[in-house]
Amino acid sequence: MKKLSSLALMALVCCLAVAQNPYLPLWEFIPDGEPYVFEDPDCPGKYRVYVYGSHDNIITAYCGRDQVVWSAPVDDLTAWRYDGIIFSPKTDASGKLLHENGEADVLFAPDVAVKKDAEGKTMYYLYPNDQCGGRQNLIAVSDRPDGPFEVCNWSKSNPAETEGVLGFDPAVFVDDDGRVYGYWGFGTSHGAELDPETMASVKPGTEIVTDMIPGFKEPGVFRFFEASSIRKIEDKYVFIYSRFTEDGEFGLPTSNYTLAYAYSDNPLGPFTYGGTIIDARARDVDENGKTIPTANPYGNTHGSIACIEGKWWVFYHRQTGTDEYSRQAMVSPIEVTVEKGKGGKVTITEGEYNSEGFLTEGLNPLYKTPAGWACYLTNPDGIGQKFPNFFFTGSYVQPVRFNPESFQGPFNQKQPFCPVVNNTSGSVVGYKYFNFDHTAAFSRVALQMTLQPQGVDGTIEVWIDGPTKAKGGKKIATVEVKASAPQVMTSFLTDCKGLQRYHGKHAIFFRFQSAIHGKSICTLSDFHFTQI
Repeated sequence: MKKLSSLALMALVCCLAVAQNPYLPLWEFIPDGEPYVFEDPDCPGKYRVYVYGSHDNIITAYCGRDQVVWSAPVDDLTAWRYDGIIFSPKTDASGKLLHENGEADVLFAPDVAVKKDAEGKTMYYLYPNDQCGGRQNLIAVSDRPDGPFEVCNWSKSNPAETEGVLGFDPAVFVDDDGRVYGYWGFGTSHGAELDPETMASVKPGTEIVTDMIPGFKEPGVFRFFEASSIRKIEDKYVFIYSRFTEDGEFGLPTSNYTLAYAYSDNPLGPFTYGGTIIDARARDVDENGKTIPTANPYGNTHGSIACIEGKWWVFYHRQTGTDEYSRQAMVSPIEVTVEKGKGGKVTITEGEYNSEGFLTEGLNPLYKTPAGWACYLTNPDGIGQKFPNFFFTGSYVQPVRFNPESFQGPFNQKQPFCPVVNNTSGSVVGYKYFNFDHTAAFSRVALQMTLQPQGVDGTIEVWIDGPTKAKGGKKIATVEVKASAPQVMTSFLTDCKGLQRYHGKHAIFFRFQSAIHGKSICTLSDFHFTQI
């Protein structure tokens, strides 16, 4: 059995069975997730879904100097487990430090491919997207999906360099016939058949396909930007990528915050454009019929799709905080259909940006809901951007980093990490969806909120189903916040009139109101519903 760090062991023991969005603990920042179902090496015959991503722990720049993996049993997607660091390159082929200060290389969005070795043993190849010159095509191998991984393509002439053709955001796929294909690119997409002996170089006698699908500066609908990912579904090859939308498309400005797909009968094309799988801007329509983003309209995305126990999901990430360096893992159910045969169509439905994650029956309103599970955040005067920073005029999720030295208590999802801050007048914060069958037997239902007043007189209106009447919503409660209230975390209890009559899944929205414009009324930590 793989030896786990003390942190991994604590996470394994203390993992709490919930899996909303974000589906990992709010103190963990894993963007660029590539999901795969592999056999559990410690429980033969059992399978787990493993998510490989970059690790936003540098904080002042993208990603980190290690990559970790989280996994869950396929029959219980509420039981996510931290499996520890799987790769962190610090030494070259001769054992010499790659950097004098002992730091590892920075690693961006990875991928994993699987093949059998000469003895029939399953081997896992990690493509960690190393960002150091001379090692950008680095790959590593392990006999376990949770590593550790060891570099396997060191250069024969330079112990600090690696050999291969793969570039930015690599994706690698081993087909049913054993042939291997690689994909990469930034602005321009590349694909190639790889040598199965090296898993990194172009197969002799073949050539790299450049502009496999058109880039975002080229005419046409594809508009490839980055984030190559590949899946084979039935007899079709599905290429998933980050797409730059056109200005005005979907009624919004241009953005690379969407995942799209294309499909083909052949691994290297030609491809047919399929459509959008997820839009991390969480676009919606306001009461006037205008398309609006209900999440951060800026940022990047990277992810892919997976079929787990017969159900399809899209894995992606969201932005939190005031820059692009605190991204969190998200998931949404989708439907995938394939018309088999030459020229057959692949249809993937667009996933919904929501708070449920894997809990598709709805969140339990009786459980404490950390504010950071919000999936709907609007700002009264919009959100500005000057890379890499965002400028909010209203509510946003504030990232909180995990500090094992100061944190007391179990690693669980109920801890109120990542509050929603800057709740100015006109801001709206929403959660999709709660299952109010859990309150069906209550004669009266109340809302208990934990928040920190910030010296401003204001109210928090509680709405169900929509944030306004025009959007089908109904106001069910009002919480009053006084400017004179102590500026410490305080519990507020309010009666939610008529809520006991609601059953099934419903969205909940908080509307912040004040006569003082541009000042935060409070910081929202968590809330739950209860019987009174």
